[in-house]
Amino acid sequence: MAVMWLIRLLGMLGFGVLGWHLGILLAGSFDAAPRDVAALSLLLSGFGLIVSPWLTIHPYRYLRDNLRSMPAEDLAAATVGLVTGLVVAALLSIPMSLLPSPLREGAALVFTIALCYSGVAIMLMRRRELGCILGIARHRGGLESGEPAAGAESREQCVLLDTSAIIDGRIADITRTGFILGHIVVPRFVLNELQHIADSSEPLRRNRGRRGLDMLSRLQKESVTPVRIVDYEANGQENVDEQLVSLAKANRWPVITNDINLNRVAQLQGVTVLNINELANAVKTVLIPGETVRVRVIQEGKEAGQGVGYLDDGTMVVIENGRRHLDHELDTVVTKVLQTAAGRMIFAQIP
Repeated sequence: MAVMWLIRLLGMLGFGVLGWHLGILLAGSFDAAPRDVAALSLLLSGFGLIVSPWLTIHPYRYLRDNLRSMPAEDLAAATVGLVTGLVVAALLSIPMSLLPSPLREGAALVFTIALCYSGVAIMLMRRRELGCILGIARHRGGLESGEPAAGAESREQCVLLDTSAIIDGRIADITRTGFILGHIVVPRFVLNELQHIADSSEPLRRNRGRRGLDMLSRLQKESVTPVRIVDYEANGQENVDEQLVSLAKANRWPVITNDINLNRVAQLQGVTVLNINELANAVKTVLIPGETVRVRVIQEGKEAGQGVGYLDDGTMVVIENGRRHLDHELDTVVTKVLQTAAGRMIFAQIP
């Protein structure tokens, strides 16, 4: 608050001085009275008091927040484009210096702004192609010198793990297959949340936390994909989901999660989400009526004579006249496949 008022006072003084000098110039041209000069100075002082934060603090905060969330490659590309635009503008200023005085200054200003903007825009639009060219050059240089290419690890694709995905446990089996490329990144705040859950006084919550820690240890030992735990500054964000989305957005990393709310929030902010439940539904066995499936009847159905069993992927199978085969494994013929909001249900009968 003190900084805000200081900026307002400085703006008031600056605009007041500007109004005073402007009033003196106008007085010499239009024979204005001294009170008109003072009135103009007071008017611009009030204007400076009001608009100074919008000319200084608010643009600074906007620039700071954008630079903080901007990926490093975008920042580097924008800087190179800005410098290139300034260099070209400086070269063009030499022939433009031959123009008449009012046109010379105006043309130099317009060309400088246009070239700087064009340089930044072109570099941001073509940053990936330029990055690939530079990456190939560094890679070739490394091969010739017998050393690994610099920055190879930083250019490798990474995926972020959410707390819910770690506790779920299926990610450990997925990573062993090698389907996930690059690195698996577990932020420090996710590990801290797992430890907090494991220390809970509620038995169910404590067991979930301990399961998550066990799964993370298993991931580090058995995963084909390297697992890294990284530190990340929250920048005032206390919520774990907000920190995760911010980290994923800043680095353009996808997030693996089972949390529906995190899924929606991340997608709204343009973050790629990999949902394990959606993956499980996508790889379920496809059965059509008439196919034979072997299933164990483990309980009675809702209707008379029905038996219920489950496939290996958890799909429920309702068997007509299967009640008398309770606790037995038998071959059944699929009669109907029903897709519901809760999942898939298969109806079958004994041949």
